[in-house]
Amino acid sequence: MSDTTCGSTDESNSNCGGAETKATDGGAATENTSASSPACGASDSSGSSSCGTSKSGATDDKVGSTADDFDADPGRLFAVGLGPGQPEGMTQRAKATLLEAEHIVGYTTYIDLIPDAVTEAADELYDTPMCGEVSRTEEAVDRALAGNDVAIVGSGDPNVYALGGLALEIIESKGATASALDFEVVPGVPAAQSCAARVGAPLVNDSVSISLSDHLTPMADIESRLHAVAAEGFTIAIYNPWSRKRRENFETACEILLEHRPADTPVGVVHGAGRDDEAVEIVELGELKSLGETDLIDMTTTLLVGNEETYVWDGQMITPRGYESKYDY
Repeated sequence: MSDTTCGSTDESNSNCGGAETKATDGGAATENTSASSPACGASDSSGSSSCGTSKSGATDDKVGSTADDFDADPGRLFAVGLGPGQPEGMTQRAKATLLEAEHIVGYTTYIDLIPDAVTEAADELYDTPMCGEVSRTEEAVDRALAGNDVAIVGSGDPNVYALGGLALEIIESKGATASALDFEVVPGVPAAQSCAARVGAPLVNDSVSISLSDHLTPMADIESRLHAVAAEGFTIAIYNPWSRKRRENFETACEILLEHRPADTPVGVVHGAGRDDEAVEIVELGELKSLGETDLIDMTTTLLVGNEETYVWDGQMITPRGYESKYDY
């Protein structure tokens, strides 16, 4: 469910608003309503923001309406993780929750990952292009405050570089409560786990995830974290490694890793796990930087950087858990 994909295209002048893809007379929104004119009392402040205009990815999104603006008894709000992308990678609980939801809200790419049988069962779908995380999440909260059962969706898991926390922050900022909305996080398989499964067992021991997206976190802070975890010897899962506007972030990360890891350290490179364009390679750390200009590495790629004990056997990355020191096998 990672919404840190802002800036993954070169459309520097694109607005962060989107369009409603489905509407019924029972909802507050109308067909083809832009996200810059949100329904259900959401703030109208997002329409002037655009994605990719700077490395900071700053927007003017602001929370507008409050819980007092709604007369209806609140509905329910679910933050649903879709997992890696393919329908069979979604948990049964996620599918059941989406089938219960009257409204489904999310980033356009993630809405497209949902099986047709689920989206066709919903009363309304509301999607926006990349960015607009605040306005999109507020839209979901407002629809729930207006009395609807709402799911806000994303790939992976809602608690990994995603909108689970933002939803709670916005509920709080509106003077509502999580209990009033029966707020629930429905977990999904995070990208680190689904991608690790494609290359063997690289995350069996201590591991850390880091995103190279500087949309919300300054690159200087990301660099500091990467130095720290690389020096400690963790296996590292790197999210959002590359975009045209962030090539320097990727190149810097490769240089930092080489300061702390040998050049022959195995790295699993998994592009689009569970999607139609999935591609998988295991390379050496010293080769990684040269892959930045290829189609293999982009914002849908996850990198699994091995620790000092990780090795490759029969095309599989293996990070020993330590059983060999305790048992004979």
